[in-house]
Amino acid sequence: MARQLDEQIVARFPVGQRLRVLDVGMGQGTQALRLARAGHKVTGVERDPTMIAAAREALAQEPEGIQGRVRIVEGDGHQTGVHFLPGSFDVVLCHGVLMYVEEPDALLAGLARMLVPGGLLSLLVRNADALAMRPGLDGDWSGAVAAFDSVTYRNRLGLDVRADRLDALSATLAGIAAPLQVWYGVRVFTDTVPDGTPLPPEWELEALLAAEERAGRTDPYRRVAALLHLCGVRD
Repeated sequence: MARQLDEQIVARFPVGQRLRVLDVGMGQGTQALRLARAGHKVTGVERDPTMIAAAREALAQEPEGIQGRVRIVEGDGHQTGVHFLPGSFDVVLCHGVLMYVEEPDALLAGLARMLVPGGLLSLLVRNADALAMRPGLDGDWSGAVAAFDSVTYRNRLGLDVRADRLDALSATLAGIAAPLQVWYGVRVFTDTVPDGTPLPPEWELEALLAAEERAGRTDPYRRVAALLHLCGVRD
């Protein structure tokens, strides 16, 4: 997914431009640090104290110049209007957050307001149109049948969360003046790999990533991906 995000940034902004990035639900700061290393100024918003501590610890290991390009704000994605002025950012990331938000439209509208005209909104969501894939591949036939008509599921943390349908989310983005420009599938072939599985040898990992990258851009494979990466652009 990092490659997809970089591709969209390169396509939409002048080469060498130092972007203002807002990472909502930054978690441990993986994306924030990666973008800061690339020279961008990143503000991360996170409400989980454990994640904030992990992000601060990771940031402390970075050179001073990179530390100076990252700001961590403790808060909720719904509070962006409290912390920032409209049009404050060139790029807004909201990755792995919407599944925990019961009614995401207000959150998305607030994130779109944070963007300058032409700014990029990057979303990573659970694919509701493919919820039957995981239980089906695991041999859970009753779970697969039930998933066809559902937009909720139990994640690997044991939490009951929600997923998004591509068509519905595309309509939402159009309605908040950040229409969908491009989308990708993420975890087409690897969704059933257990958490904590060791990485394969380098040659095998490269082949795996190449296959995932190709599938994530190609129909019909991307439509059955576990996750969707959607990129909207502010009108």
